Amino acid sequence: MVDMLSLDSNDERYVAELADYVAIPSVSRDADRETMLRAAHWLVGKLDFADPRIVETGGHPAVVGEWLGAPGAPTVLIYGHYDVQPTGDLAEWITPPFELAVEDGRLRGRGVTDDKGPVYIALEVVRQFIAQDGKLPLNVRFLFEGEEEIGSPNLPSYVQTHAEELAADLVISADGAMWRPSEPSLAISSKGLLALDIEVTGANRDLHSGRYGGTVANPVHALAQILASLHHPDGRIAVAGFSDGIPPLNDAERAEIAAVPFEDDAYMAELGLSELFGQPGLSTLERLWTRPTLEVNGIAGGGSYTVIPHRAAAHVTCRLVPGQDPAEVAAAVEKHVLAQRVSGVHVAVTFEKGAVPAYTIAPDHPAIRAARQALTDVYPGQDVLLARIAGTLPATVLFEETLGAKTLFFSFSTADELLHAPNEFLRIPRLREGMRAWEGLLRLLADGEHRLTR
Repeated sequence: MVDMLSLDSNDERYVAELADYVAIPSVSRDADRETMLRAAHWLVGKLDFADPRIVETGGHPAVVGEWLGAPGAPTVLIYGHYDVQPTGDLAEWITPPFELAVEDGRLRGRGVTDDKGPVYIALEVVRQFIAQDGKLPLNVRFLFEGEEEIGSPNLPSYVQTHAEELAADLVISADGAMWRPSEPSLAISSKGLLALDIEVTGANRDLHSGRYGGTVANPVHALAQILASLHHPDGRIAVAGFSDGIPPLNDAERAEIAAVPFEDDAYMAELGLSELFGQPGLSTLERLWTRPTLEVNGIAGGGSYTVIPHRAAAHVTCRLVPGQDPAEVAAAVEKHVLAQRVSGVHVAVTFEKGAVPAYTIAPDHPAIRAARQALTDVYPGQDVLLARIAGTLPATVLFEETLGAKTLFFSFSTADELLHAPNEFLRIPRLREGMRAWEGLLRLLADGEHRLTR
């Protein structure tokens, strides 16, 4: 429950409204249509000045709207999502995940920082513009989807068939967290994503390990051998052709990353580790921000009983960086896996649909310059860090390819706020800070040296 006595009076309405939004368990992976529509209608209520509509996408509905009352001014598309991740183990939550809690300057609840709080910040700013000025400084369109947390499977077809209705000079994403809470930051890139499953099958059924052991191949053993072959012992990716097309880091890029305050010891302490691991010859931040990954996310096969399983499978994802082509990486991984010498089993590789390349925006893009100024005005005396997102936001590439518009990440979530984990939270001061920054950003994009050009 929300304890209003612990809040500054200026925050009470914000938190109460956000509590209503968080209370809707809009988990896109398994929520029913009625639940997802409740979240969509909540957004519609906040967009009453922008002809809001709930539109069908082939999956969970999206919410769109527009205010186009600034002739000759640029147009921005504000993007975000109303769906959230599953809760995970409820026993790990301090308070119920869909009851917004206030504690130690934080709001806790599923979706509060990814992405309901950041979306609320953007909506409240445009509403206050309308309430106080009767207008916005530039034209604004809105697109909030309900499937981002499951890979936005129906967003491409919707955007492609409604490109004219979504046309904009810039997309501003309320999704995409800041690097850390100690300084303001803007992301100038995000990694791409390729996902696949490796399946190994042996006999036509599970077998008694005493009756058949030593006479047939074990799919779990074979899968373990395949997975171990993906990397060299020192952490380098061992798949031939995987890193083709990636330009080496130049001296200026390495110096820029080295200038970012970062301590390996603090990073290890936060994670409960005594040692870090990865490609040698690179710093931790260089590996995190600029190198691709090939990670085994999960393995299934057999169990805690005396059996030789007939099947074993692994889910694998690759985070891609600029220069990599998802199709070429997929071909390289498949060739590598099928080339492994594993006897007595059948190996199959299946790729998920929707692979996306990495996304970048130039550090000197007008939107980046405007956003840096807006953040500097809110956080005076602090340098605005240009960071890179190690995760993937698929909509960015879609917007660039379909609408011809770059995406500016302008979220007031931060990466340490337990996104996708139990006890997800948002720092309360971020509400007011975010609103001030969004106001400044919209004004800067409409006027002066940072104005977007058509």
